[in-house]
Amino acid sequence: MNSLDANIRNNKTKGELNSLRNNGMVPAIIYGGEAQNEKVSISKKLLKILIEKDNFLSNIVTLNLDGKPQDVLPREIKYDVITDEPIHVDFLRVVPGVKIRIEVPVQFINHEKSPGLKRGGVLNIVRRKVELKCPSEKIPENLVIDLEGVDIGESFKISSITLEDDVVPTIQGRDFVIATLAAPTVMKEPEKPAEAEAAEGEEGAEGAEAAADGEKPAAEGDKKAEGDKKEGEDKKPAEEKK
Repeated sequence: MNSLDANIRNNKTKGELNSLRNNGMVPAIIYGGEAQNEKVSISKKLLKILIEKDNFLSNIVTLNLDGKPQDVLPREIKYDVITDEPIHVDFLRVVPGVKIRIEVPVQFINHEKSPGLKRGGVLNIVRRKVELKCPSEKIPENLVIDLEGVDIGESFKISSITLEDDVVPTIQGRDFVIATLAAPTVMKEPEKPAEAEAAEGEEGAEGAEAAADGEKPAAEGDKKAEGDKKEGEDKKPAEEKK
């Protein structure tokens, strides 16, 4: 589980918030449950390291607040529109028994053990995340789909994933598809029949023989011009006859 050190903050003005950020800290708030909201600040450097990891918004974080650990769930990160730096974070308290909605990523394992992928199949992922409704203390880190033994044409639905009794998808009433293993999108060009290759070889040989003998195939226009020339030689103009 990830952890961050947090400090109580008492700033009330925009200038105090900017000063806090200029000192490398990010203001945050902890809410949820019966306790009051708590204004805290955390290190921007350490926060960015956690954000760069996968699934930051679906993993529980332990905040060490004045020496007391408190499990929270990151719910929203606000960024500066110019610098793209984090400027505020909302944390939800993890209260046992309280159900929340959360998107959990899907993880695929054993790609190398799938005969369908070995034959060039394509894993078509329909949903990279699935929204669940579950107790905040039972959030799955990810939903695992095992590709071992999976061949082309098979599909994975939500029913193929084992969930705890009190963990349910928010989409109800249908067994929705998460991914399919489809056939290759680019098919291999079929080989030419042997007789076609032989015919092409014969045509090529005839052309080579003609070139060797110095013959040039006559075009249709050349033949017509030659015929017109012979006709002109046989017929002399009337004034030449005496």
